[in-house]
This record gives sequence, structure tokens and C-alpha cells, in this order.
Amino acid sequence: MRAIALIVIHCSATRADSDFSARDVDTAHRFRGFSSGGYHYYIRKSGEVEPMRPEDTPGAHARGYNAVSLGVCYEGGLDVNGRPADTRTPHQRRALRTLVGELLQRYPDAQVLGHRDLSPDSNYNGIVDPWERIKECPCFEVKAEVWE
Repeated sequence: MRAIALIVIHCSATRADSDFSARDVDTAHRFRGFSSGGYHYYIRKSGEVEPMRPEDTPGAHARGYNAVSLGVCYEGGLDVNGRPADTRTPHQRRALRTLVGELLQRYPDAQVLGHRDLSPDSNYNGIVDPWERIKECPCFEVKAEVWE
């Protein structure tokens, strides 16, 4: 069993008005040279949670952190105009809260972060400020959520 220090939340960076399945993620990641989809779990707009990689297999979702993390991605993250936005449906919000709660039961010492929170802290103030973010993924403030 791997030691899990982080649960990293991602978005698929796809528009709210389009569908993008776990199979689509897998295809896109294989095209980029990954052995399979890089996340451990994928949450559809319907709230369906699709397992992708086994938890004991390192992901390919957060460079430098894959060995000690689990990757959870939700479908969406861009509004209909292609701009970063919190596009989670009520079903996705519930499914994400439930899934993260279950993961925290198994890995109680893990910290829950958004992918953008792993950007470098350029001014060394202990906070990844919005201007320091390499990307907006997952397009909402993960640290402000209540994980059960």
C-alpha cells in the first residue's frame, strides 16, 4: 500500500455544454504518452464516479506529487465560452464530497488540495496567490470546501 499524503482535485478543463467521459480522458492521456488515464477517479456531470487507476498505482496527474497522491477529476471546469468556472453540478458536488470523505477515511492524514494549489509559491508567503497559479484547475477553492 502506498503512503498517501495528498488527495488532489482536478477538472477535465472541458466546457460545461459538452460531454467528456473517463474513456475520453484515457484517450487524451494516452495520446500525451501516459500508460492510461492519469487520475484515480473521474466524476461525470451525472455524479457517477468512474474508477480509473487502482489506488495502489501512482497516478499521472500532478508532476512531482504522483507517488504520494490520489487524483480525483470532475468533468467540466470551463463555462460555455471556454473560460475557467466552477461548473460542478449538484450531483458532482455530492459525489465529490462523498468520494473525498471515503478517501479520507482510508487515508486520514491526507491533505485535500486543488491542482492549482501545487503551483510554486513564488513570493514565499506560504500561500499560492491567484497570480502565482500555473493553471486554474479545478476552478474552485478546494480548501474552502467541507470534506466529510
